[in-house]
Amino acid sequence: MRTTFTARAAAALIAGVPLLLCGCNRTAEPDAYGTFEATEVVVSAQTTGQIEKFVPVEGMHLAGGAAVALVDTTQLALQREQIVAQRNAADARSTEADRQLGVLAVQRDVAQRAYQRNQRLFAEKAATAQQLDQSERDYKTLLAQIDAARAQRRSVNMDAAATMAQVAQIRDHIDKSHVTNPVEGTVLAVYARAGEVIQAGQPLYKVANLDTLVLRAYVTEPQLASFRVGQTVQVHVDHDGRLTSFPGTVSWVSSTSEFTPTPVQTRDERADLVYAMKVRVANGEGVLKIGMPADLSVQQASHVSTTKS
Repeated sequence: MRTTFTARAAAALIAGVPLLLCGCNRTAEPDAYGTFEATEVVVSAQTTGQIEKFVPVEGMHLAGGAAVALVDTTQLALQREQIVAQRNAADARSTEADRQLGVLAVQRDVAQRAYQRNQRLFAEKAATAQQLDQSERDYKTLLAQIDAARAQRRSVNMDAAATMAQVAQIRDHIDKSHVTNPVEGTVLAVYARAGEVIQAGQPLYKVANLDTLVLRAYVTEPQLASFRVGQTVQVHVDHDGRLTSFPGTVSWVSSTSEFTPTPVQTRDERADLVYAMKVRVANGEGVLKIGMPADLSVQQASHVSTTKS
């Protein structure tokens, strides 16, 4: 009977060792709980057309500035050629207007001298009033023609400037047809495929930098005094059955409560106020995932360890 009792006691003791060890891993309860998140960037198309090339695949790592997609630019190229032809025609009209102004300027000078000569002759009674009126009419007509030619040249120059702006606009659209990845990171989701026709503003894929994740945790009002921006804390996650710890840095602490219960009237009810905070955690080995739950503690901030739960 004693042997049986001793064997059972030993078995119970051995079975309880892992639980005892697990209980020894943490000397206190965590100070806050939360989940990991990342800054996600949704890359959208900036032009309308058919996708000729599309590189992103879910899980792919993309470098910042990498060419990831190409939208068909055939129609844009044709529009640019048409507008360039219009600009060349406007330049030709502007050149012709300048030549016409030159001719009119010569005729104006001749008419001005004739008008001035007839004024002198009329004053000397050597020219008739009809001759004076005719020379004056010829001179002022040329002045009016020069003003009209100048206005026409300004109009042509404005047309040329407008076509240049249109060419620059189309060139910008063509440049935007080449989609580049804005930030280095991992592709989280893909919303388009090569061969599809897309509209400007339509999402193509979502990317996020997973090298550093942010733990959004929540603390109660009495705990706020324990946290400050720039403070180092210890973050714990369960990974492959092991309790893994990572150092983190508090990057933001909310000044307003996320959840406000019914009107607070007692000291205990004040503890129900919850405040959000963010902790940046390096994720060089890729252990941390978006949405993964975690907890943090201030007491173990100066010690980094990986222990078995």
